[in-house]
Amino acid sequence: MRKIWLLSLTIVSVGVMPLWLGISLLPKSISSAIPNPKTIRYFERTLPQGIAHVLLIPANSKFVVTPALSQQTNTVEEFAQKHQAVAIINAGFFDPANQKSTSYMIANGQLVADPRQNERLIDNPKLRPYLIAILNRSQFRRYLCGGKTRYAIAVHNEAPPAECRVIDAIGAGPRLLPKLTSEQEAFVDNTNGRDAIGSKQPNARTAVGITRDGSILLVMVAQKPSQPNNSGVSLPQLADLMKKLGASEAMNLDGGSSSSLYYNGKTFYGKVDSQGNVIKRPVKSVLLVQDNSSQ
Repeated sequence: MRKIWLLSLTIVSVGVMPLWLGISLLPKSISSAIPNPKTIRYFERTLPQGIAHVLLIPANSKFVVTPALSQQTNTVEEFAQKHQAVAIINAGFFDPANQKSTSYMIANGQLVADPRQNERLIDNPKLRPYLIAILNRSQFRRYLCGGKTRYAIAVHNEAPPAECRVIDAIGAGPRLLPKLTSEQEAFVDNTNGRDAIGSKQPNARTAVGITRDGSILLVMVAQKPSQPNNSGVSLPQLADLMKKLGASEAMNLDGGSSSSLYYNGKTFYGKVDSQGNVIKRPVKSVLLVQDNSSQ
């Protein structure tokens, strides 16, 4: 009788295994370190046409995820050195020609990057029909709600929930989950054959996601050096990956040559050139993961 009871207990325990534990057991390399639920966990997932580098930042931990902006473009390593960050992923879109942001950014409640001040965006006649949508794209936000931090993904013009205020926000897009909004955010115009970020083609990509318990997922999918012209993921594939990793909300970040992730002193780059060599491109904005207990 005791054996039957113990077997039943084992089955029930497996059935209610927390999502983060299920994820952490996927890669054999970290299966021996069943995690403290308040620590950051890094793991890789091999995809048919790339490698996903994944960071899971647990909810209600000592870590905070906030955006940072540079006057001149910097590598993620340079951002890490300046901000003493544990981890960094590239974030918003920018124009390499003038190094101005094409995404909104709010830091400590102040607007610090405004795409309306980028003349190459606002004065571009080809983009004029899409400007209303471009200026209302998705953002990864950090709210302060009754003294507690809460993360969310919302379009720029969306008001925060009652009793909440926006502390930080970084724009990019499109939203990946709960549904892909490429057309609504003017990345894709199927009527006129426009696809600004090659959404259906494989490429290096980055994304941020939020799980149901409020944990944060930072994901960078790198191309395979052996397949420089046909590797990575499309946006629909990236959305599917974020869902499988446990995200209930997710947003695409600047990808391609900007794709880069720094963690614990090591940097992973996503894009490769025609010879399979990684491309190290400086970026305008990033998401920082910092130890809030030391602030």
